[in-house]
Amino acid sequence: MVQTVVPETSTHLVRLELRDIRGFTEAYLEVDPGSVTVLTGPNGSGKTTFLEAVAYLGSHRSFRTASRATVVRAGATRGIIRAELRRERNPLLVESELRDDGSARTLVNRTPVHGRAQLADAVPVTVFSPEDLGLVQGPPARRRELVDAALRLLDPRAAADLDALDRILRQRAALLRQAAGRLGSEIVSTLDVWDERLSGVGTAVSDARRALLNEAGPLVDDAYASLAGMARQREKVTVTYVPGWEGNLAVALAASRRDDVRRGGPTVGPQRDEVVLHIGPRDARTRASQGEQRSLALALRLALHRLVSQRRGSRPLLLLDDVFSELDADRSRALVRELPVGQALLTTAGRLPEGVVVGVEVGAVVDVRTLGRTA
Repeated sequence: MVQTVVPETSTHLVRLELRDIRGFTEAYLEVDPGSVTVLTGPNGSGKTTFLEAVAYLGSHRSFRTASRATVVRAGATRGIIRAELRRERNPLLVESELRDDGSARTLVNRTPVHGRAQLADAVPVTVFSPEDLGLVQGPPARRRELVDAALRLLDPRAAADLDALDRILRQRAALLRQAAGRLGSEIVSTLDVWDERLSGVGTAVSDARRALLNEAGPLVDDAYASLAGMARQREKVTVTYVPGWEGNLAVALAASRRDDVRRGGPTVGPQRDEVVLHIGPRDARTRASQGEQRSLALALRLALHRLVSQRRGSRPLLLLDDVFSELDADRSRALVRELPVGQALLTTAGRLPEGVVVGVEVGAVVDVRTLGRTA
């Protein structure tokens, strides 16, 4: 077993306020800073909304949808998420305004945030949800997002490079669309500028992704062993990074330029990086059972949570969205055993499986229907 030294959590959520978010016109949740808060209620009552709100404050993204606009309550023009946290003994206020046109702005201690790295540091979170199966079954973007979220928590330089990469890719894509299939002199000179920037930043991002996966790989294998059980001879899990180009990125961009212009979009670069997962000799995406895929998805989340906890010197806030409904009793107990639990929010539509939370301090069980007003 790979051993990690897990420190005490130093950032805690104290209070969460929602206004015109999803089905809530207003809602308030106060949580115990050092234990597990269990949110209960029937399906559709809004349990996941509270976890989604906390995760959004830490990433500017929802783990449920790609559209910010859908997070705003239907009929409202804007929604507000406000969280009071405590880092060591210092109060921390994080506020986000989301509009129905998809725009958003976020403040940390009343100061505007520029870049997602600052949010990841202010509200570090690890999310486990039923949709995690898509980490294994889904497209490469899902796996890149998982790796990049960990990088934003662990490496300030890589976090800045990721923000820069997003800007460069958007600008370069807009230029390719503007070219309309024609490689004129003005397009060439502007592409030269963007490709030079993309080459430097893209190479740095891919190097950081590779280094992180090399470090996390043994932890993924170890976590999978615990979750899958050792009743039979276990196949080793391997995590392999595959860059979205061959050789030098600057050379690859130059070689693909005409094709990029003709297609109106990029064909090489870090936006095409892949994380390949194998269980023994089998490609986990296409040749593993759904039970194996689910265990592997949990192992990926768990391994990166361990790594972030160890390297940062503090545990991210755990958000567990109805994960036990998708797991059998053995895997549920194994997940709880392996989680270095500090503060956590956990949702469930029913009672927790018998014996699952043995050894975990549950600070409160809250019915979400008591937390606020719905539309």
